[in-house]
Amino acid sequence: MIGILKKIFGIGPAVNYAALVKQGAIILDVRSKGEYAGGHIKNSLNISVDQLGKNLDRLKDKNKTIITCCASGMRSASAKSILKSKGFTSV
Repeated sequence: MIGILKKIFGIGPAVNYAALVKQGAIILDVRSKGEYAGGHIKNSLNISVDQLGKNLDRLKDKNKTIITCCASGMRSASAKSILKSKGFTSV
């Protein structure tokens, strides 16, 4: 039961995102172009979640670590599911 609750609320071990980026991870911002233009993480790649399926070729290596981000976590979770279903291994 505790494991299910942790999964639902996203509670788990801390992730060192800075270290992942230093190791070559891609930060994928899945917000709209307008939202991205209003401010974003330096060196992030912007592909809106509704365009992700059509732009998978921009993410060349399916084994490279990809960190998805958005405003609230909903779109990034959707993007993670899309990427996992397309064979990306480390999202």
